[in-house]
Amino acid sequence: MAQALQFFFDGEADTAVRSLWQRLDRAGVPSLATRGHRRHRPQVTFALGSAFTRQTRAELTSELGLLALPSVWLHTLGTFPTTDNGLVLSAVVDTELLAVHSAVHDVLAKKVKHPSAYYMPGSWVPHCLLAQELDTPALAAGFAALHPVEPIRARLTEVGITDTATGEVDVLVTR
Repeated sequence: MAQALQFFFDGEADTAVRSLWQRLDRAGVPSLATRGHRRHRPQVTFALGSAFTRQTRAELTSELGLLALPSVWLHTLGTFPTTDNGLVLSAVVDTELLAVHSAVHDVLAKKVKHPSAYYMPGSWVPHCLLAQELDTPALAAGFAALHPVEPIRARLTEVGITDTATGEVDVLVTR
């Protein structure tokens, strides 16, 4: 079981991403809306590990109280070509987004068990996951169903730790 530190979107951006999920599903490509626990929410993951302790959650909440939550532009339809092919909307990287990511990881340093290297500063590619574990034909069908994608301006309005197995979210901050 993994836990993810996730930043969730405002209502308008949430609706826009969910409409992309619906387009995928109509094209026969399983989106996050119809996958696993079916409790997925449109978001950007800032960190992933096997456990975020109560103390770490409290420290994160305190730090996040000092930070302005940035907005992101979800702009580029792309993929992470691994054995778990994922279809994503990548976020435009700017200094504000990187500053918040860095501040979060300053709090998390040496406090999260089994952190995923993909989410560490310098390796992180901020994105909103649309579908995952797609074979090559489904990945191609997903691109065809969504391309071209209109950019989505997403205000980050809620931060939580998500249990990736159940979809349950422990909300740390809401704005």
